[in-house]
Amino acid sequence: MEEPKDEITAPLISKDGKHEEASNISSSSSLSSSPQAMASKSQPEVRQVQEVEENSPVRQVALTVPTTDDPSLPVLTFRMWVLGTISCVLLSFLNQFFWYRTEPLTITAISAQIAVVPLGQLMAAKITNRVFFKGTRWEFTLNPGPFNVKEHVLITIFANSGAGSVYAIHVVTVVKVFYKQHITFFVSLIVVITTQVLGFGWAGIFRRYLVEPAAMWWPANLVQVSLFRALHEKEERAKGGVTRTQFFLIALICSFAYYVFPGYLFQMLTSLSWICWIFPKSVLAQQLGSGLYGLGIGAIGLDWSTISSYLGSPLASPWFATANVAAGFIFIMYVLTPICYWLNVYKAKTFPIFSDDLFTSTGQEYNITAIIDSNFHLDVAAYEKEGPLYLSTFFAMTYGVGFAALTATIVHVALFHGREIWEQSKASFQEKKMDIHTRQMRKYKQVPEWWFVCILLANIAATIFACEYYNDQLQLPWWGVLLACGIAIVFTLPIGIITAITNQTPGLNIITEYIIGYIYPGYPVANMCFKVYGYISMTQAVTFLQDFKLGHYMKIPPRTMFMAQIVGTLIACIVYLGTAWWLMETIPDICETTASNSVWTCPSDTVFYDASVIWGLVAPRRIFGDLGTYEAVNWFFLGGAIAPILVWLASKAFPRQEWIKLINMPVLIGATGMMPPATAVNYTTWIIVGFISGFVVYRYRPDLWQRYNYVLSGSLDAGLAFMGVLIYLCLGLENISIDWWGNDLDGCPLASCPTAKGIDVEGCPVFT
Repeated sequence: MEEPKDEITAPLISKDGKHEEASNISSSSSLSSSPQAMASKSQPEVRQVQEVEENSPVRQVALTVPTTDDPSLPVLTFRMWVLGTISCVLLSFLNQFFWYRTEPLTITAISAQIAVVPLGQLMAAKITNRVFFKGTRWEFTLNPGPFNVKEHVLITIFANSGAGSVYAIHVVTVVKVFYKQHITFFVSLIVVITTQVLGFGWAGIFRRYLVEPAAMWWPANLVQVSLFRALHEKEERAKGGVTRTQFFLIALICSFAYYVFPGYLFQMLTSLSWICWIFPKSVLAQQLGSGLYGLGIGAIGLDWSTISSYLGSPLASPWFATANVAAGFIFIMYVLTPICYWLNVYKAKTFPIFSDDLFTSTGQEYNITAIIDSNFHLDVAAYEKEGPLYLSTFFAMTYGVGFAALTATIVHVALFHGREIWEQSKASFQEKKMDIHTRQMRKYKQVPEWWFVCILLANIAATIFACEYYNDQLQLPWWGVLLACGIAIVFTLPIGIITAITNQTPGLNIITEYIIGYIYPGYPVANMCFKVYGYISMTQAVTFLQDFKLGHYMKIPPRTMFMAQIVGTLIACIVYLGTAWWLMETIPDICETTASNSVWTCPSDTVFYDASVIWGLVAPRRIFGDLGTYEAVNWFFLGGAIAPILVWLASKAFPRQEWIKLINMPVLIGATGMMPPATAVNYTTWIIVGFISGFVVYRYRPDLWQRYNYVLSGSLDAGLAFMGVLIYLCLGLENISIDWWGNDLDGCPLASCPTAKGIDVEGCPVFT
């Protein structure tokens, strides 16, 4: 996504000329290497060249990230530790608390990023500035001066630890609640901590490839950078306009006030499936039009949580990535799935068109407990009696698409980024050209690579110990841990590159399940543990690298960043697990979808449980192998490998067609990777908003996009989060609800009905 340097002409907005001055001064050394060339240029041309060379080659970064640094600002302050710890604890508790609900609310770090500003300023104004142990090496003060942006960034890094979900909690929930088997709190804590911290090792190894190069620009970070600048920089208000801070406050208040409608009073705004209203008795129309249970044609969600809950903020997605997601979604949802369904591939009409449930051959839900023996393994005789396990058409297709995305990721990165990786590998052992942000970060002490290696080895040792000593609970043998780590380290670099450029992260979860399911079938907990060690350690590495890049942009000392991430992760692990354990022990019938008025239905854990049955208990050979129904789905592996080759050949055949190089097959193919639990309306609305922001406004009103785009994203997130928490605390805890047609979420009761002849499902018409 590196754009030509001659396209970057606009310097950053600043309150005075200091940024440009600093830029010109610091660029003198790099320009002095060619004085003859400079002498031949006029003074305005020299200034233009300096501006270009002293900013990022990625235009969005050049327009957003400051190019100055003040190393004298205090960072590890008392305020930072107090507010960072509180933010991490609160976000960890609230996110896990809402995670089990039917409509899980994710409270992002942006909420904490905003809330701590007045608290930090209050502490700066009221706490004593007395210096303790003055004149000794232990000298410190509780109040080193005004609340500054670097403290604020570190607090946000703490908050990020609590804002990201702890994936290993799924393992604990599925074992305790779904399988109703024994697992202790201590073993659960070991699994949670080791999976989260393991990623530090991979992150440290790949910093030079994924943080230092300017081309790895991590779009999601620009939202937070914009917000930091809006909250800390003074800005002159243009005549007839508003400053970014004023705009942020206006949008925050509007988002906060509006969410009371989709969040409580008029919940149908989550998915307006108007085709269902026109055809209330037609199964076909509701299959086509339902935003939550069908293909979502025409469905739209007037709710920011609908838009951003699974794919992240569309305002942070570059247009080429949004276009790739849109193309992939349209092909899979509106071409592949309907063709397979109406041609009745794999008895498709016997099941719902869109569902994550598991079925028998007659369209009834599969009784999983009937095929588990007393040792928590597959009872083969009982499985033969129950019959083969079936998936809905879309669910089967998403697994195929996951296979294709995996091979597409490897081939795409090898073809389009292989040379860069090789050059970067060689350059890491010698002096190399650095952009201004990397050069400024060289002033600080770097984190030695052996720190990361020590953490990595200690984690692997602890994991092997836990899996061997508590094998009756975890089922995973020692070699499974090493194999999972091997998969994670192989895929961290290609997936990190795609995330850093497109803001979309292809998942490894399917391939990890597939491999261990073939090697070690019939052990569902081993399958889940292998998945979290192979998949989550990689995604945690990507998360840490994204935080490293945020610190890189905001010029935070790397060792300080490292400390904040380690401490924040440990706090988050303990709070997440404690909250989940408390909820599982105190809420009756948690995760029971049959309970009529329960809001604790655990949608993501249900998908995780289904996957453990498919890949762990029944095992892929009986579903996707020679003993299964869906063997042909394996051809998706080959299709995914071929697709990037076609794009690469097209880019070579037509080198002047720049748009061809923007076709990103891993993102395009893996577009529906979040479905289920994401639904059609999440995608349709996300694509519309992404088009308006990333194409229309960015192209035709770049001045507005530069000033307000990322600030708007942050304000919408924060307003939604604050009102969501308020609604739950005031009304949800007391179970006060409004029962009227506007709170019927989708209004498409027939969308999940089968259409095969003679299939009788409760609440559905029988076709004859």
